[in-house]
Amino acid sequence: MRFGYTLLTEQAGPRRLVADAARAERAGFEFEVMSDHFSPWLDEQGHSPQAWSVLGAVAEVTGDVDLMSFVTCPTMRYHPTVVAQHAATVQELSGGRFLLGLGAGENLNEHVVGRGWPPVNVRHDMLGEALQIINDLFDGGYTNHDGEHFRVDSAKLWDLPQQRVPIGVAVSGDQSVDRFAAASEAMIAVEPAGGLCRRWDDMRGRLGLGSSRKVGQLPVSWGRDTDEAARRAREQFRWFAGGWKVNAELPGTQAFAAATQYVREEDVAAAIPCGGSAQAVVDAARPFREAGFTDLALVQVGGDHQEEFLEAAESELLPELRKQLG
Repeated sequence: MRFGYTLLTEQAGPRRLVADAARAERAGFEFEVMSDHFSPWLDEQGHSPQAWSVLGAVAEVTGDVDLMSFVTCPTMRYHPTVVAQHAATVQELSGGRFLLGLGAGENLNEHVVGRGWPPVNVRHDMLGEALQIINDLFDGGYTNHDGEHFRVDSAKLWDLPQQRVPIGVAVSGDQSVDRFAAASEAMIAVEPAGGLCRRWDDMRGRLGLGSSRKVGQLPVSWGRDTDEAARRAREQFRWFAGGWKVNAELPGTQAFAAATQYVREEDVAAAIPCGGSAQAVVDAARPFREAGFTDLALVQVGGDHQEEFLEAAESELLPELRKQLG
């Protein structure tokens, strides 16, 4: 298993994210993922810079780590042609280190363009059509498209990287796995569900596509004061308790605050390792390894608590994770 670091745009400004990216590479993380939101989940998080601008800067201050959007919705806030151009540019800037992570989106971020929020089956249809357009543009030459959800008129990527941008897709159940396993090079999920990995591999195997990366994500509230770490996790990460099927539907920070007002510190601490125990992080990561995930990105809760976490990652967390799960 490879271990990565999450640049969470919801909890830090752009300059801090860039500095954290450089420090995370020095700490020994093998890849870095970046969220792509228009809004934080909660007011307490307090940030949401434009992800692609930050990714360009991150590509310049890092040299070896793989980079990934985690994840971008290419259907409403962005047109798929724009996402393809963004991804091709970051691939060029990073020297071929970028993977384009895509998903069907969340109401929180996509409603801002005033197009409403379609049901999940329509969102999957839109994502499938967007994938087709993006792949056509990555093939080179001019692309024209007249589909159910998108039109493209004579679009071409003029700076096409020599190394094609690989694509990963976020999935949450059988429907999304069945639809996107053949259309992407990596699976992305945030829960250690072994059924997802097995179904993904089975689908790809039946089509003769072979195995692929399966990327998960684990929140951590690291800190030597366990009580403070649990308080911080509850304050800034209680939105996590709803699960993605709920989280995708809520429209703003006030809705997330109302939906999670009765979540207690002990509820969050039961789901997120809180404190300064490396073994607790290993134990929380183990279900992802057992489920079949090949990559796991850690999220340190709290934008102002990254340095302590990164120092611990370098000295004890990453060595212990690699010893037991690598």
